[in-house]
Amino acid sequence: MKPFSLLVKPASWRCNLRCRYCFYLKKEGVYDSAKSPLYMSDEVLKTMLEKFMRIDLPVHGIGWQGGEPTLMGLDFFKRAVHYQQKFGSSGKVVSNGLQTNGTLLDDTWCRFLKEYNFLVGLSIDGPPEIHDINRLTPDGRGSHRLVMRGLEALQRNQVEFNVLTLVNQSNQDHPLLIYNYLKELGVNYQQYIECVEFGPDGELSPFAVDPIKWGEFLCAIFDEWYEHDVRRISIRLFDSILTRLVDNYTNVCAMGSDCRQYFVVEHNGDVYPCDFFVEPELRLGNIMQDNWEKLAGAESYREFGKRKQQWNEECTTCQYLMLCAGCCPKNRPSRGKDPTRLSVLCPGWKIFYQHALPRLQLLAEFIRKERIQAMPVAPPPIPKRGGSTKIGRNAPCPCGSGKKYKKCCGA
Repeated sequence: MKPFSLLVKPASWRCNLRCRYCFYLKKEGVYDSAKSPLYMSDEVLKTMLEKFMRIDLPVHGIGWQGGEPTLMGLDFFKRAVHYQQKFGSSGKVVSNGLQTNGTLLDDTWCRFLKEYNFLVGLSIDGPPEIHDINRLTPDGRGSHRLVMRGLEALQRNQVEFNVLTLVNQSNQDHPLLIYNYLKELGVNYQQYIECVEFGPDGELSPFAVDPIKWGEFLCAIFDEWYEHDVRRISIRLFDSILTRLVDNYTNVCAMGSDCRQYFVVEHNGDVYPCDFFVEPELRLGNIMQDNWEKLAGAESYREFGKRKQQWNEECTTCQYLMLCAGCCPKNRPSRGKDPTRLSVLCPGWKIFYQHALPRLQLLAEFIRKERIQAMPVAPPPIPKRGGSTKIGRNAPCPCGSGKKYKKCCGA
């Protein structure tokens, strides 16, 4: 069975903030809180984890997201860890991630997160004058002050975390301001993702990032990072590109050619193929009645996965296809229903890759050489009679770079 992870929405779309650009708040049209409470029951939690831990996987990865998952309270997550331990056999590895707005985090929460090695994703759009434009409380106040309180609790308790910044119309012109602000906060793991939403007319929403600005935003941060912070700051996009170049492996679904990377589990056990596509017609089943093997083998799931590589004809001749893979279907007009439509971000991606790829390829080559130099040294071969084991300066380098030894490892 192909490895997969879970993205769990224990509180559905419920949140204590009302961010202007949030796409998941719209799921109120799918799950009506007036008809039933939007929280994951202990029965659903137990069944979901029992069936998941039964699957033979290299790592049992679970991302807890929302809405705002901390609305479930700390006791819910204590029970989740208990069930993971109860149903997981010896030697199994569980990786828990928590994506949160951070406003409810305190020392009690963070001691628990530290004890059980949760990786926390914290949403920050920039300094207060930028963050507070879109990330608002229900009564219209900015949330930055509350988020900083949560960030300080994470740092105080030494919880591993990264910051997720949604690049949108309000912050797209301030890449270095945001990057340096996060550095000043001590954030060494940063993730930038695009805000792409379409209105009823099929046009980009007013708060969505401009495609050209998206490329320019990434270029500005890349230049600063490459010049000063390659060994100090982790940018997820850059790390993922290097992983693709060095190991020929995709560790983010947007770079892959098949969208079947994980399952979304809603509060009531409903299962979907992606959190951007939690739509009634794409519901795969319910974990209370179905098992993961059945869901993974569903024809509708296979068809959903195929959408990714049904890219536009223009993509087939693009030099960046191995990295972009046609971009995420959610960024293609018609939201993937016609996957052959070109991603709206295509111009921005081309700007970025044209600008940054040559230097990323140099970094990839450097990483390969580092790995070779770190390998255990084999015993020297026995010289042939009358011969020598010395490598000629003009001979091909044994590292496999294709360069002459004197201009590579022998330099």
